[in-house]
Amino acid sequence: QVQLVESGGGLVQAGGSLRLSCAASGRSFSTYAMGWFRQAPGKEREFVAAITGGSGGGTTYAGSVKGRFTCSRDNAKNTVYLQMNALTPEDTAVYHCAADTGYINIVRLRGAYWGQGTQVTVSS
Repeated sequence: QVQLVESGGGLVQAGGSLRLSCAASGRSFSTYAMGWFRQAPGKEREFVAAITGGSGGGTTYAGSVKGRFTCSRDNAKNTVYLQMNALTPEDTAVYHCAADTGYINIVRLRGAYWGQGTQVTVSS
């Protein structure tokens, strides 16, 4: 069992930056692929980023965030991060992290474990 708690959301002006954190409890954090997805009001859940287990040498990003967002992990702290730069109002959403032993499950929004999310609001 893995429990995930996100933090770091807030209100930021367009062009600004935020760094989200996702703290995981449970065993063998380093073996899990991790990722982020978001959901805006009235919209479907959207994949944002994923990072492989272990050292996190592999990442995948949605086209809408590539070049602006960076996903990383610190296995010693059982934490995964999402650095978000050049934010736009279209990035406004609740951001959730996810964990799964299968990387493809994260990319396909089928992660076994999900956090409650943190709100990100970008003003124009």
